[in-house]
Amino acid sequence: MARRRPARPRPLPARSRPLPARFRPPPAWPRPLPPRSARWPWIALAVLPLSACSGSGQSTLTPYGDGARRVAGLWWLMFGISLFVTAVIVVLVLWAATRRRRPGVRARMDTGQRYVTITGIILPAIVLVLVYVISLPTLRAIGDPKDPDQLTIDVLGHQWWWEVSYPGSGVVTANEIHMPTGRTVHLRLRTADVNHSFWAPQLNVKTDLVAGRTNHLWLRTDRPGVYRGQCAEYCGLQHARMAFHVVAQPPAEFAAWLTGQARPAPAPPGGLAAQGLRVLESGSCASCHAVRGTTANGRIGPDLTHLASRRYLAAGTVPNTRGYLGGWISNSQTIKPGNRMPPQPLASEQLQALIAYLETLR
Repeated sequence: MARRRPARPRPLPARSRPLPARFRPPPAWPRPLPPRSARWPWIALAVLPLSACSGSGQSTLTPYGDGARRVAGLWWLMFGISLFVTAVIVVLVLWAATRRRRPGVRARMDTGQRYVTITGIILPAIVLVLVYVISLPTLRAIGDPKDPDQLTIDVLGHQWWWEVSYPGSGVVTANEIHMPTGRTVHLRLRTADVNHSFWAPQLNVKTDLVAGRTNHLWLRTDRPGVYRGQCAEYCGLQHARMAFHVVAQPPAEFAAWLTGQARPAPAPPGGLAAQGLRVLESGSCASCHAVRGTTANGRIGPDLTHLASRRYLAAGTVPNTRGYLGGWISNSQTIKPGNRMPPQPLASEQLQALIAYLETLR
């Protein structure tokens, strides 16, 4: 019996028209660029590291203090070493990827081990020892300079503000550290509650405020200006809003500021400001805050004797303006949630009078 041949499959009929564009396979090369809407996330990701270079006033790469300059020099040294090492590694990887072994030549294991020993152990050890030796003068320089003419300032960290006092003068302020240019300033750092860390990047290294002990930091700059600092140790809910400002002034200007801050609060000129003083002394403000020259002698919150002379309220959170001052008094929790100051139930007339008085405290 003859074997029957299998039937051949019938070819599919040719399409009379091409497939729609959405059904066509993408070309292998070149691939089309993604739509612009899909490119934005990648562009944002590439630009994100540059956000750290914005003018925040806290860059360690724009030093103005003696200690910060030495630290920035070490940073650039290690950055240069890192670039050199990266370049060497890239060259070696490219060399290994493109090198073609000649026929009949076998690689020797002892040669590879020797290279690994030299480049992976000996050279890093030499670099680390070199960086350590170079950093020793920096460590000595940012320590105690043994300057007999140094100015001593006490800084006490609270949740979440800074108390600043000048021993021997009676001056107590908050969140602003005034210092003369061209003179060494000795900061004695303590904490009233949890651990904090004092860091003014443009002036010197950060120094921790540890419970139960006093740490020391020395600042010196020849350039007048306002330098922003920050608590660099997580200390609770409002850690990010625990800033301070170091105000470097010419010696004569600093002396005038210190003399003015040592005076008690001026007497109100009368009218609404005098009514505001009565509101201050009769209300709960006097139990938490001190105003020298009045019956207010609280020690829980910042000293308000010269409140109107400060640039910011709430440790750098908001500017010291009439509107923010009124909002802070009425309900500070809307500006800095979790802080220790409760809302003040004052009538509108009392609030306006209190603000008028506080604006006279310069």
